[in-house]
Amino acid sequence: MHKDDLILISVDDHIAEPADMFEAHVPPRYRDRAPRVVIEPGGVQQWYYGDLRGRNMGLNAVAGKPREMYNIDASSYDEMRPGCFNVDERVRDMNAGGQLAGLNFPNWTGFSGQVLNQGPDRDVNLMMIKAYNDWHVDEWCGAHPGRFIPCGILPLFDVAEAAKEIRRLADKGCHAVTFSENPEGLNMPSIHTDHWYPLFEAASDNGTVLCCHIGSASRSSGALTSSDAPPSVAMTTSSMMSMLTLTELVWAEFWGRFPDLKFSITEGDIGWIPYFLWRSEHVLDRHSGWTNATFPDGYSGPADVFGKHLYTCFISDKIGVKLMEHFNADHVFWESDYPHSDSNWPFAPEDVIETMGHLPDDVINKITHENAMRAYSFDPFRHVPKERATAGRLREQAADVDVVTHVGRKASERDREAWARMTRFGQARTAQAADAE
Repeated sequence: MHKDDLILISVDDHIAEPADMFEAHVPPRYRDRAPRVVIEPGGVQQWYYGDLRGRNMGLNAVAGKPREMYNIDASSYDEMRPGCFNVDERVRDMNAGGQLAGLNFPNWTGFSGQVLNQGPDRDVNLMMIKAYNDWHVDEWCGAHPGRFIPCGILPLFDVAEAAKEIRRLADKGCHAVTFSENPEGLNMPSIHTDHWYPLFEAASDNGTVLCCHIGSASRSSGALTSSDAPPSVAMTTSSMMSMLTLTELVWAEFWGRFPDLKFSITEGDIGWIPYFLWRSEHVLDRHSGWTNATFPDGYSGPADVFGKHLYTCFISDKIGVKLMEHFNADHVFWESDYPHSDSNWPFAPEDVIETMGHLPDDVINKITHENAMRAYSFDPFRHVPKERATAGRLREQAADVDVVTHVGRKASERDREAWARMTRFGQARTAQAADAE
């Protein structure tokens, strides 16, 4: 396949949400409690929800910058390219990168909406979560039909309300929601309890995928490494959280109740998966005599659960693609991760061909767009004719887009200090949790 003939739909992109996103969606009586952007000392802009500080924008908004200008510290809107936060400019950037559509995860709220779930007033939390979803579906995705797969966040603090929100979003055409890679990490019940069954039932009944993005439990692999490990260690081991999530899911005991339930393991790559599936099958063979692991009728074991219920994705995982025989090709997806630091924008078509150009065209088409369309009940060709949806045709529309981001600042000691603060904070939270036990 030629790179210009690719049709690219990413199942993992992000939004650096614009500062005015809540204005049209929060009732007047709640507006004084709506999240807001604050200018902190040092001139950086940062989202706050009451006293809760949102996730910063640093590495989450570096599209188009050379690596020497990647920053850890919170950024400001004028230090990033407009496509990070402006939907019209995002579509222009997508065209420049040859990408037809994308599923956009939240950013400042945390990847499973943690910040909006942690406010002290549950009624206000619910109002803000619904406001976020209405902005996302109606304004962001609605601005350019056929270019975005909508993805909502849930009030995980109330499982009944979360189930209602899944149904409400499905009625709006949204069949993807964020879910934590480990709810227990957010001081919520484990997935191995029946607490989540109403949410699982709603997702299963409405064809809604539960998306578990790395970092959606507000933890990182840094809790498992040396306290003084250099930053490259944590960046290298980021997929470890997805490894744990996948392993818990393939041994979960609720699949018989929810045969149509689907989870997505997002931004964790795939090259490691065949080993963990082999290990799981080995454990089933050697240890099931005492672990008493059980599977529903029609399931042979963990690998069967994986093949039927779990979606996975990658950006440019060349090892994983070489192991495609170990995957259900209908459950593997491509991602761009724009505007995050792992993204290959604007060179995705070139990288896709380098990574998987040796695969048959029908398999490439599944990974690059067909699987995403089916899984998320998304049909972009209702709005963009298929012959105009290819990477080559989209790039023709973006000849005037400068793909180099000229604003920002060079990385400095300030960024390494910010990393150290973040790392110490994460270690302190882990230690507090251990002491509480």
